[in-house]
Amino acid sequence: MNNPGVPPPQLPDLLRAQDRISFLYLERCVIHRDANAITATDDKGIAHILAATIGVLLLGPGTSITHQAMMLIADNGATTVWVGERGVRYYAHGRSLAKSSRLLIAQAAAVSNRNRRLAVARAMYRMRFPCEDTTTSTMQQLRGKEGARVRRCYRQHSARTGVAWNQRDYDPTNFAGGDRINQALSAAHACLYGIVHAVIVAVGASPGLGFVHTGHERSFVYDIADLYKAEITIPVAFDIAAGETADIGPDTRRAIRDRVHDGALLDRCVRDIRNLLIDTQPTPGPIDDDWLDADEVNLWDDSGAEIPARYNHGDQAVDF
Repeated sequence: MNNPGVPPPQLPDLLRAQDRISFLYLERCVIHRDANAITATDDKGIAHILAATIGVLLLGPGTSITHQAMMLIADNGATTVWVGERGVRYYAHGRSLAKSSRLLIAQAAAVSNRNRRLAVARAMYRMRFPCEDTTTSTMQQLRGKEGARVRRCYRQHSARTGVAWNQRDYDPTNFAGGDRINQALSAAHACLYGIVHAVIVAVGASPGLGFVHTGHERSFVYDIADLYKAEITIPVAFDIAAGETADIGPDTRRAIRDRVHDGALLDRCVRDIRNLLIDTQPTPGPIDDDWLDADEVNLWDDSGAEIPARYNHGDQAVDF
């Protein structure tokens, strides 16, 4: 029986992940479907976007999306993430962009093995200390190095902006209870967590399987976000605290939004997550740019091999 409407595209018709618009952000518009394109309508008119060219659609404030548009996005192997303004907060997501579970399996295998987990954690710290050898450092040593690096970063920006700095001191349940710089840091870090969370779910990794952080549903979010705080959120927070604003939370969020406006951080997150989870495997092997697009279903075997699915592997028929 023929289904009504425009037929979904076939797999060969879809663009590979690296040929798509990686992250497309829309806000304050109505999103609908027109044949195999989605339309974004606001007071300036209608924009048509070919659904097969989208990797991840970020839906910001003021967006409304129809059921037909979501069907089209899903049929084209893209994902949708509901975010705050310019993606600085994460709210929810649809399906992952990745058809392959390779990244998720690599993450689960690494976090479940002490030596592999330590290798990933060391790689994360090595990204922060590019001139130092972390291959034999213990986690205690790495935490000490990181603590010293962050304290030095706070002192440098305190001297640069003239904002007095004592220590990181805040109550998660009482934002207004902290001083200006601690309020700005809390707001800036929350924005960064939202951006990183959106990327993690988009590429099919698990937000909860962390390597340095553990026991929380966003442990891996905190792991990845820590890679960028010294570069992005800490300097922005000190700049805001040094100003005369009386509305630190919203002004900090807008400043982070403007800092990551070009989208480079999103692509950088994708590369870093992929490198951390794949390149730290004992035998990583080559991986090409199609790692998100693999659309294969295999069967697990207790020998460790993978067997193609969609075949009857029994010599005789078996009744179930």
